Order: sequence, then C-alpha cells, then structure tokens
Amino acid sequence: QVQVVESGGGLVVPGGSLTLSCTTIGLPIDGYAMGWFRQVPGQGREGVGCISGYGSTRYPSSLKRQFTIAQDNTKTTLRINSAKPEDTATFYCAARTEYSSPSYCALETSDYMYWGPGAQVTVSS
Repeated sequence: QVQVVESGGGLVVPGGSLTLSCTTIGLPIDGYAMGWFRQVPGQGREGVGCISGYGSTRYPSSLKRQFTIAQDNTKTTLRINSAKPEDTATFYCAARTEYSSPSYCALETSDYMYWGPGAQVTVSS
C-alpha cells in the first residue's frame, strides 16, 4: 500500500523561505512523477510544481520563481522562496503511479493517485 507523507510545515515570515519534504512508503521516491499542490479553505487544489520520473521539474508560469522542487533518493522537497501572505495554505504532495512519459509531469490533481494528508504553511509576521 502506497502512503505519501508531508513534513516541514509551519510559520514563516513574509520574505522568508520554508522547505517542505515529502516521503513515500511502498513506492520508490524517484522514478515516478510527484506533484505539489496548495489549497486554501473554500478553493480547489492548485498545482505549484511537479517533478517527473527523470527529474524534470515544471511550474505554472505565474509561480515559476516562487517555488523550487528538488529530489534525492529519500525525499522530494518543495522550497517556498520569498514567502508571501497569499502562500498561506495547506500544501499537499502527491504521487502518480500510472505510466506517464518519464520526462513529463502534470500540474492537475486528476493525474495523481496517492496524496499525503497535507502540511499547513502560514506566512505571517
């Protein structure tokens, strides 16, 4: 059974940075597409970036400098660069286990099969 777990959420001051981590149980962390999403109450989940099975990253054009995704052999990370109050949200990590091009990853929630419980990030002074 595949499990996805986020960690590293918390409080960050505006302009600061914060790194979230995502680990998986029952699934190698590399070789599969992983996505990061954020959600605020009353709204749907928004893709903020993803990493393909080959390690290619992709971000929405409007958020390209706002987030950085990296991966090693134990975890996938999401760094929030120069945090803004509007980054206050629950951040989710998700894994895609169905076949996709190894150099491609998607920013849509429907492309991911397994989700973590979420990590709260609050940007406030």
